Amino acid sequence: MTEQTLRRIVVNSFDDIAVERIPEPQAGPGEVLVRSTIVGICGSDMHAAHGRHPFMSLPFWPGHEVVGVVTGVGSGTAPDLNGKRVVIEPNLSCGKCDQCKEGRYNICSTLEVFGCQTPGGMTDMFTIAADRVVPLPDDLEDKWAALIEPMSTPVHAVRRAGDLTGKRVVVLGAGPIGLFTAIAALHAGAARVVVADILPSKMDRAVRIGAHGSFNSSSPKAAEEALEALQGKAHVVFDCVSRESTVHLAIEVLDKGGKLMTVGVPSGPTTVDLDLVQDRELTIMGNLMFVREDVLSAIELLREKPFRYEDIVTATFDIEQAADAFRASDDPEQVKVLITVGS
Repeated sequence: MTEQTLRRIVVNSFDDIAVERIPEPQAGPGEVLVRSTIVGICGSDMHAAHGRHPFMSLPFWPGHEVVGVVTGVGSGTAPDLNGKRVVIEPNLSCGKCDQCKEGRYNICSTLEVFGCQTPGGMTDMFTIAADRVVPLPDDLEDKWAALIEPMSTPVHAVRRAGDLTGKRVVVLGAGPIGLFTAIAALHAGAARVVVADILPSKMDRAVRIGAHGSFNSSSPKAAEEALEALQGKAHVVFDCVSRESTVHLAIEVLDKGGKLMTVGVPSGPTTVDLDLVQDRELTIMGNLMFVREDVLSAIELLREKPFRYEDIVTATFDIEQAADAFRASDDPEQVKVLITVGS
């Protein structure tokens, strides 16, 4: 009898993305077997494919933004999970370190991420610990559920920024994470949200999803334009780019006592104007991924469908076209690119 094989995407480099064949996995104790339906391509996937991610190496097997259906359960796993539509929480934590015990398992001392340090869900089927799947409400279609994981990181950053009610907020970067951060900040009650990018199309897109204004972060007058659009200095800046230029810009537009929330993954060490941070009592706070609370909040936010789907999802490919999907994601004009695996 011929062993059934499944498709799985492997990224050897940006120019070498292939469909490989693997045996069908079996759910072990405490695990579930999941059939993938839709998988998103993340900015982290793109950085890694180009060899520019500080914590991911080549080759890797992507897919941490995954929607699927549980098709099997291992021993010791609740049988009622079988048949459930789920989204994956990709944080793979130890559960024993101080951070895990405090509920901050997103910064576990030995953290690995499904689809980054371990093979992910850009495949027909995969296994994962049962506590890493989150059942989906019936009224949230798969195409919207594919946005839960990338929405959860902005929701996490916005929550950690504190009460945004009535606050002035700047978001640097209008890629998926930046746009989702703007949406989450608006949902949290920010009075004004202004988004920066270097592409006019993305600046326009930010306004379409609800931002009160936008400005070109590469302009010599970027800070001046930001303050004009914001109608004052910023209480909070979310840096979804995390380059030296955006850090300097963030500090320039922040009001005294303001917060700089780093959300984007830096490509390397960054110089910070520490004299201004000290003098103005600024807070700089790192943000990594999310915890279950943020996933559940992201689900509720997306159930409201607070933006046009087409303003975020700009291209969809079949899994056999994964290389084309990655090439599309490399186009700055694209926002979120999805890969369909099965129905």
